[in-house]
Amino acid sequence: MRSLVLSGRKNGALDPATLNAVTAATRVGAEIDLLVVGSEDADLDAVLRDAAGIRGISKLLCATAPHYADPSPENIAALLVGLASGYTHLFAPATAFWKSALPRAGALLDVAPISDVVAVESPEIFVRPVHAGIALTRVRSLDPVKLLTVRPTAFEAASRGGEGVSPERIPAAGDLAMSRIVSRAAGDEGNSGRPDLSTARVVVSGGRGLGGAENYRRLLGPLADCLGAALGATRSAVDGGFASSEMQVGQTGKIVAPDLYIAVGLSGAIQHLVGMKDSRFIVAINKDAEAPIFQVADCGLVADVFDVLPELTEALRKELKDCL
Repeated sequence: MRSLVLSGRKNGALDPATLNAVTAATRVGAEIDLLVVGSEDADLDAVLRDAAGIRGISKLLCATAPHYADPSPENIAALLVGLASGYTHLFAPATAFWKSALPRAGALLDVAPISDVVAVESPEIFVRPVHAGIALTRVRSLDPVKLLTVRPTAFEAASRGGEGVSPERIPAAGDLAMSRIVSRAAGDEGNSGRPDLSTARVVVSGGRGLGGAENYRRLLGPLADCLGAALGATRSAVDGGFASSEMQVGQTGKIVAPDLYIAVGLSGAIQHLVGMKDSRFIVAINKDAEAPIFQVADCGLVADVFDVLPELTEALRKELKDCL
């Protein structure tokens, strides 16, 4: 057996979710290779240096071509088809890109991808959530090559500091020219200058109870900045225009598992809980004592957020200042 982990790039660097995918691959008990794709530029060199030091990988493969500068799912699927015969498992983070690329590769290979894996029980048996995350199912795959996207929050990040492996260049697949990136727009403007929501250690999320976009920014922004946190939002808050869709936490948004999750003015609908229930410590603030969010919270405060948030932020500022 041999596994291949498919890496991603984020803001010119190695996507941190790649490290979680490496950990998932170790559960199979096979040797692990890591694939990096891109064009020949300074960013690629930095990514390769970062990837080379990940503990647990045996080989670092690199495919370069101009059309991999901003690769399309179709082009990456074609590359994977050429590599698949050498592997029993292909692991990728459950990001939007890999959720698009792996099904395409699966269609070409005539195998069934398994998405959102949260546990690896054996080389053939995997666990994934169903029914909006309220149940788990064990899936057995007998395909010659298993294509798997793994939920990053379900696995610890692999450590760095290994001996380092030298990149091994492999041939790129041709440009299919089926689609191309025309432009990109940063939709997560609410977190500009703050940690990335997907990997932040502290997340402050707001819901419909905040009443509007102005209150969302006025109350949550200072608290997030005080704690060095990322801002999140519920689906209803996003639909109400409080925050951008890139800040949505939940079943149809981002899955997060920070050390501290502060839920402000949100009820705790199951669709939202799916996205944050694995947080290590959950603090809920809501004036409705019967809100479902209190059922999963480690610490709950029944209070009006408009009264308590400014006081909490000021108290934290003073406490943190005294600790410096």
